[in-house]
Amino acid sequence: MTQASNDGELSAYPPFEEWGEWSEWDAKKWPEKVERTYSLHPTICFNCEAGCGLLCYVDHETGQISRIEGNPRHPGSRGRNCAKGPATLSQLEDPDRILHPLKRVGKRGAGKFEEVGWDEVLDDLAGRITTAFDEGRHDEVMYHVGRPGHDGTMDRVLKAWGIDGHNSHTNVCSGAARLGYSLWSGDDRPSPDYENARFMLLISAHLETGHYFNPHAQRIMDAKSAGAKIAVVDARLSNTASMADHWLAPWPGTEAAMLLAIAHEILSREAENREFLERWVNWEQWLASARPEGPRTFPAFLDLLREQYREWTPETAEAESGVPAAQLREVADGICDAGTAFSSHVWRSAASGNLGGWQVARCLYFLQVLMGAVGTVGGVAPNRWNKFVPKAANEPPPHSRWNEVIWPKQWPLSHHELSFLLPHLLREQGRRIDTYFTRVYNPVWTNPDGGSWLEMLADEDQVGCHVALTPTWNETAFFADYVLPMGHSTERHDLMSQETHAGRWIGFRQPVMRVHRERAGESFDRTSETNPGEVWEEDEFWTELSWRMDPDGERGIRQHFESPYREGERITASEHYRWMFENSVPGLPEAAAAEGMEPLEYMRRVGAFAVPGETTMRHEEEVDDGGGVDMGDGTRRRGFETPSGRLEIYSSTMAEWGWEDQTLPGYIESHVHPSKIDSGKSEYLLLPTFRLPNLIHTRSGNAKWLYEISHTNPLWLHPQDAERIGVATGDAARVATDIGHFVVPVWVTEGLRPGVVACSHHLGRWRLKGGPQAQSWSSSEVDLSRKGSRVSLRVRRGPGAYKSDDPDSSRVFWTDGGVHQNLTFPVHPDPISGMHCWHQKVVVTPAQSGDKPGDVSVDTAKSRAVYEQWRRDTKPAPGPGGLRRPLHFLRPLKPTPAAYRLDPESTPSAPAGV
Repeated sequence: MTQASNDGELSAYPPFEEWGEWSEWDAKKWPEKVERTYSLHPTICFNCEAGCGLLCYVDHETGQISRIEGNPRHPGSRGRNCAKGPATLSQLEDPDRILHPLKRVGKRGAGKFEEVGWDEVLDDLAGRITTAFDEGRHDEVMYHVGRPGHDGTMDRVLKAWGIDGHNSHTNVCSGAARLGYSLWSGDDRPSPDYENARFMLLISAHLETGHYFNPHAQRIMDAKSAGAKIAVVDARLSNTASMADHWLAPWPGTEAAMLLAIAHEILSREAENREFLERWVNWEQWLASARPEGPRTFPAFLDLLREQYREWTPETAEAESGVPAAQLREVADGICDAGTAFSSHVWRSAASGNLGGWQVARCLYFLQVLMGAVGTVGGVAPNRWNKFVPKAANEPPPHSRWNEVIWPKQWPLSHHELSFLLPHLLREQGRRIDTYFTRVYNPVWTNPDGGSWLEMLADEDQVGCHVALTPTWNETAFFADYVLPMGHSTERHDLMSQETHAGRWIGFRQPVMRVHRERAGESFDRTSETNPGEVWEEDEFWTELSWRMDPDGERGIRQHFESPYREGERITASEHYRWMFENSVPGLPEAAAAEGMEPLEYMRRVGAFAVPGETTMRHEEEVDDGGGVDMGDGTRRRGFETPSGRLEIYSSTMAEWGWEDQTLPGYIESHVHPSKIDSGKSEYLLLPTFRLPNLIHTRSGNAKWLYEISHTNPLWLHPQDAERIGVATGDAARVATDIGHFVVPVWVTEGLRPGVVACSHHLGRWRLKGGPQAQSWSSSEVDLSRKGSRVSLRVRRGPGAYKSDDPDSSRVFWTDGGVHQNLTFPVHPDPISGMHCWHQKVVVTPAQSGDKPGDVSVDTAKSRAVYEQWRRDTKPAPGPGGLRRPLHFLRPLKPTPAAYRLDPESTPSAPAGV
């Protein structure tokens, strides 16, 4: 970006010292030179989890934000943004956004609402929740989040309430990869140092195409410019694959076989990092299990290792995956040449698509371990090394409950909550939810088996009160009792830290207009006073709700929301962050003082802070507190967060919990293995997990600039398959799943392998006939029909031009809103990781008479049958010591150890090294 400085010269960014008053020429007045003056205020993007820095230009003449660009002082994004960051402005100005709290009128799901006051909402919710607590129904209060956009806030609230009520979207996103990584290091994801890598192996729809898209992508390209090589594994030619030196297109679900072949190559060449393996891998435990009578020596371990993976030759992997053996050897060449500067990642597709997908992450990390590229410059590090979450004042203690609707016994190794199974688990356990909060989450649309979610949310006996916290309409909000408008990224406070690179940082999201006006001398009690309409920010909402639940402090809740500066008074958002910046962030007070500011003012003006500290080789740090790992040389080292303190090639946890055949990195045939697909019956494998990098799950709907770029999700077909089916680009196809079908236009392309079809997962938005307008530029108006177990969507009309306060709404030129394919997917809970296995075996045929693109039909009774089939393969708790779940596994809102005990006669204790 370029700016005109005061002397007329061009510079990359306005200098920091001029952010308070910055002048430049008005581009819209060109060629006339008209000067405009702005105040520049930093905040954090809320359109994905990367937490990139934004810089808002507040026009002194209009008093409004005129544009949003990147914050050059943000350590993660470094002033660079993808399309989603600047598009925040179009979300703020969305003519259809929700500006007032709304209450349902009439039948739930009819889409009828009326405005209501905040006091009525808060009093009603506080009364419902405390009544549930008084009656011992703590498990009937649930908070269900998609993208949290903050660190620690809701853990603090729910701990203060004393409930195990945190639910998340993770097992429809990344739960499988998290398990695979956790079994190695105890941390549920790696943090790649792409910037210093010499070779990168990126698998499928990974973070680089959507999650930490911008900070990762820029560092990947920096490394490529410096000579690093990239290999991308994806059945589809993604943007990332198009930039790679090696594009490997396996049959989806066979990725682990490929990785084992690369491991075979490393071992057969004797290229493994022996010093690292001997020092930091739990090889002695493996030898004790596999060869109890044999020698416990490192050479014996190497012999066993080579023997274990001897059969996984590149030729074997080629036969299984379709990727040429020569190409696998080329990738092995690159990894061996890179040594400890080898970096990799997998997050979604291969791990989240397949039965046993967690083994993809396990096998990928195996390559890192073999090269000793863990904790190194250019390698990967446990994500906690590169993430920093400061403690707040008055932190509540852990709760002591266990909610089996969220953490059922059948999946004791599930890395996160079994959220997508909620309708099935409630029915199966005979349970209900009294008060259900959905936040930045649209389960009706996002989850598989959305028909079962529609049934659950429409049933007032199943869900007593549904509260949707959202700044914009979505399919789930149509089935809410309250729809409560919460602020976008320029209208709220949050603190974020992400493992975007080899370094630690915190970023401060703040309400820009409130800060701007307070700096001009005004004062406000709440952010809602400066937000449009009656839009609140969630920090203030949760504090106010908690205060009303415990007005006299007798419940022990209020104390956690009292000011650390004004005894007995309600804490403000500013005080909450002020205390953390002053007391919990090392180096921040000193950095602020050096610039003549208090820590809070520093963060308000700069927007982010690079937390000092070493982020490589932390496992080698000496410890003297009796913890860590005894290295046998008189020292104790920090090590890793595993039972052994080392990286665990052999998982005793898997053995102890009944999965003796899965203790090592290995290969599990997917439920969509080629042997299960009959092309003669027009069967194909559907990839529904990829996303376009400029869209945001369901939150793109109110961003006109993003929807103008991407607004349809056609079915990708290879030319060979299109000819076999008898369709061409633009034709409609019917895609049948195990529980229904959807109708979608076809796009014929050579950008994916034959036998595989693909459809992007973040389009196909819909709104109810007669309901809220709800982004007519992004959603189709539908008739929703529910007859018995049959649920169908019939498109009445797609997006199109319409009149609103925004003149751009009359310029909408597209009429295809895509298809809601997720509605037709039954749940596929992996029996070990609990992750929904997204890939589907489908039958693709030309559309039938009367079919219209966007139409969907499903049978929820069939979905229940599929759920019961997958559940039968689980191995339920209790595990060793009567535990519900391994104590050393990470868990959101982690309870006290006593809550892990399923058998009341047993007493669990944390294993050594944890």
